[in-house]
Amino acid sequence: MRNAKWEEFDLTEKVWSIPATKMKMRRDHIVPLPDQAIELLEQLRAMNNKGDYLFPSLRTWTRPMSENTLNAALRRMGYAGDEMTAHGFRASFSTLANESGLWNPDAIERALAHVEKNEVRRAYARGEHWEERVRLADWWAGYLEQVSSS
Repeated sequence: MRNAKWEEFDLTEKVWSIPATKMKMRRDHIVPLPDQAIELLEQLRAMNNKGDYLFPSLRTWTRPMSENTLNAALRRMGYAGDEMTAHGFRASFSTLANESGLWNPDAIERALAHVEKNEVRRAYARGEHWEERVRLADWWAGYLEQVSSS
């Protein structure tokens, strides 16, 4: 997220296209964007229209924010390092989505850009579960909206 560039977003199509060069597994990754994300991105763009990055460094618009910025923000909010990290949001999403029983585990794994570890299964199970991932993103955005308003 901290390396996200505006050019990767198509707000009309409601997708974030992350190039393989930015991904750990070196595969392109497409993320469906729910309406709530589109709204937040439009607000962010109004505040940050100078650089290429959604979250530029405080020192220069030509670089992304530091990898420590999100964790430092969590610490300032009172979360200890053993309570929450920026990467922990991915684990929270996975746990809650899986425990809901609403989603195919493969769709959840694809949403996280995970690749099937079993080589035989990976050779045959190539689906991206796009439609389900779109619904999953909408569900997650609604869940976060509900939690933030309570």
